[in-house]
Amino acid sequence: MSLVGPRPDIPGYYDKLEGEERKILELKPGLISKAALKYYNEEALLKEQTDPLKYNNEVIFPDKVRMNLEYYYNRSFAEDLRIMWLFLTK
Repeated sequence: MSLVGPRPDIPGYYDKLEGEERKILELKPGLISKAALKYYNEEALLKEQTDPLKYNNEVIFPDKVRMNLEYYYNRSFAEDLRIMWLFLTK
């Protein structure tokens, strides 16, 4: 595990990754990520939805995958520092 990297998701969700999305699995899981920062209130956000599972499947999870893939392609020490700074100033 590392300090910065994609957070593990609900069991079974990473099994749904296909093609390029599977590159995320090559990353060490981390304590903080852009997706974790954006969805720090995920539980509350899901409680507001009439169909939380559908919202997670169609909105949240695909957005997390997109952000984690972006991290995969742009990861660097400078990017990790930027994510840590965002975490510390949130």
